[in-house]
Amino acid sequence: VLLCLLFSMKQFFDLLKEMDVNLVTISTKVNAAVSRLEKKYEVQLALFQRFERTCAKIYINAADAVAAADVQQVIRSCWTLFLLAKGKVLQMEDDLVISFQLLLCVLEYFIQRSPPSVLQEPFKTAADGPLHAPPTRASRRSHGRGARSSPKPAPPDQRVLEALCKENDCEVEEVKNVYISSFTDFLESVGLSGSQGIPKTDNLSSQYEEIYLKSKDFDARLFLDHDETLQPVKLDPSEFERTPKKHHLEEEVISVPPQTPVRAAMNSIQQLMVFLNSASDQPAGKLVHYFSNCTVDPSDDITRRVESLGRLFSERFAQSVGHRCMEIGSQRFVLGVRLYYRVMESMLKSEEERLSVQNFSMLLNNAAFHTSLLACALEVVMATYGWSTFKSGGSSETDLSFPWILDVFQLKAFDFYKVIESFIKAEPSLTREMIKHLERCEHLIMENIAWRADSPLFELLHQSREQEGVVEQAEPPSTLNQPLQHNHTAADLYLSPVRTPWKKGQSIANNVPQGPDCPTSSSSQPQVPSLKHLKSTSLSLFYKKVYRLAYLRLNLLCSHLLSDHPELEPIIWTLFQHTLQHESELMRDRHLDQIMMSAMYAICKVKNIDLRFKTIVTAYKGLPNTSQETFKRVLIRESQYDSIIVFYNNVFMQKLKTNILQYASPRVRAKQFEASPPQSNSLFPLLRVADNTASNNVYISPLKSARMSPSVMTPRTRILVSIGESFGTSEKFQKINQMVSNSEWSLKRSLDNDRTPKPLKRLRFDMDGQDEADG
Repeated sequence: VLLCLLFSMKQFFDLLKEMDVNLVTISTKVNAAVSRLEKKYEVQLALFQRFERTCAKIYINAADAVAAADVQQVIRSCWTLFLLAKGKVLQMEDDLVISFQLLLCVLEYFIQRSPPSVLQEPFKTAADGPLHAPPTRASRRSHGRGARSSPKPAPPDQRVLEALCKENDCEVEEVKNVYISSFTDFLESVGLSGSQGIPKTDNLSSQYEEIYLKSKDFDARLFLDHDETLQPVKLDPSEFERTPKKHHLEEEVISVPPQTPVRAAMNSIQQLMVFLNSASDQPAGKLVHYFSNCTVDPSDDITRRVESLGRLFSERFAQSVGHRCMEIGSQRFVLGVRLYYRVMESMLKSEEERLSVQNFSMLLNNAAFHTSLLACALEVVMATYGWSTFKSGGSSETDLSFPWILDVFQLKAFDFYKVIESFIKAEPSLTREMIKHLERCEHLIMENIAWRADSPLFELLHQSREQEGVVEQAEPPSTLNQPLQHNHTAADLYLSPVRTPWKKGQSIANNVPQGPDCPTSSSSQPQVPSLKHLKSTSLSLFYKKVYRLAYLRLNLLCSHLLSDHPELEPIIWTLFQHTLQHESELMRDRHLDQIMMSAMYAICKVKNIDLRFKTIVTAYKGLPNTSQETFKRVLIRESQYDSIIVFYNNVFMQKLKTNILQYASPRVRAKQFEASPPQSNSLFPLLRVADNTASNNVYISPLKSARMSPSVMTPRTRILVSIGESFGTSEKFQKINQMVSNSEWSLKRSLDNDRTPKPLKRLRFDMDGQDEADG
């Protein structure tokens, strides 16, 4: 179809994005399928481009037409065998690194079977082995018997693998592991065990045809023919990086092509290996000393936990990537364990310097701490090997992307967030890209993952409100623009709640209380008294971070949409923050940005600013790290989802209409609400009188009739009472009480007669994406 339309795959993807201009054009299901297809195409394109460059260095550019045709036939067979192997070995076909390692295995297989006359150095010398010698009569008889008994294929040639890996900056042991654990089984499954010749292209092509017809996406064999539909958009040379280079005392600017995805992936893996190759996958040195100093030695629990989680990780990795890839998963897990012990030791050294103690019994016997720390280490490893880290211009999720590791370990996101910041501080070798990735994981947790229905966050919120009445005090925007300054570590957060900071000389084993957000793995933990009235440090810090993230995203969206109305941003923020602080149930199974967009629309509506939801979501799509599912699929009620406009009408506005109405008055300015947002859910806000009335004159206006505008009230229709001055007898206060009671009775009667002002108008999208009044 694309060929008939003279469209390339890239043009097709761009066209779909242009078509999706409102909420209903493309469903989330179709959008997810297209996104996965686009990732698969990008991976396949990157692999083919690398394949062409590598083959140009392996095979000679023959001048003889016959020899050139033979070389092209070998290359065609090699690429087709790779496509067949990739389709049979990998369930997750958008895994760039494993796919590339599998490609190197295929190249090694063909180099060993190619005539030496068509090979270039160093591959010609490296491949000079028994496979290139003419077969003897005995070997032919052996091969004939082998065809019946299907002997196992020969192991990879170490010299050929080393030459390939050196050319492509790849780890030899990793490629060898893929060859032994996955590629040899594949060769047996397609009947190539023991074969010493070049496989026939037609046979390979017919087997790949079955895979292609099942997937029905695109035929990757067409890359060999440079089919127009699969060609990438050609880069303008002016878009290349320009690097100054000195030459003869003058600066000469040369063009450098951008780094390829494969090269970026290999470089990132090498950077990780630099400090993990020398690390131990067992506790050693100072770490063993910390374990032995604990009141309850955690060594056995830690070892058992690592072994158990290792088996679970490898099984789930194989389920996601391919059943032949369990050994690859085990190899990744070992790297994660090395990083886990390395960071743990660094954290404990910092705690020792901070607290002047060496007994970390309660922390080191905390199961949530260990599981979270190991999960964070594995997330670093998985992201290093993952495609999402290297895709320029944004992130690209795969089946192994965060929060996959949380699901594997059944780890709550709220527990995981506690370790991220300390992990980054404890490992100085993390690259800038990896630090950004971990920060993005923290943002994902604060945006929606920690707000899932089964999250311990909601129980902590409930307890906090019962004990203190408020989760975290509201902050003015002036402070939210500044980086969050705090001295809490992972130890503080996992052993929270605590109210006061640690004092030097105190032992974490005996002086740190445990709260509801601090599960432990050992029943032999020291018993501590009930801590009902202690504040949860982890909850307080979480909300401070949520406030900053929410404000920065709101500020960015306002800069796109409300640059002509800067006075509205603090009012929108007040409503937004009030919702997070007092109506946190609205966040259950929802996204932070859904509340943000609803708050923006509500304030603009009551302030008579013409800003439609369609305009909001269009601008929202242009923000970094956003998904269309955020506004296309919003929880309305249990198991029912709809667009954000339906959420606004049926949930957000219904819950907050009274609060929203308080902003409708033109007398309301941002500064009135900036420091203390409305907190009352009653029809009118409660009036509070200060206790020290003798020294403060407080003026109170009585409850006014809903049918009478303040602008038309006169001294006869309203009474001003000054408290703090001599007022007279108590009878006057009784008359005031009677007047208020009568006003309340009158208000209730008017509500029964349906003569109150209409509530805020509800809104919906019509077919053209316009907002409609309803009410």
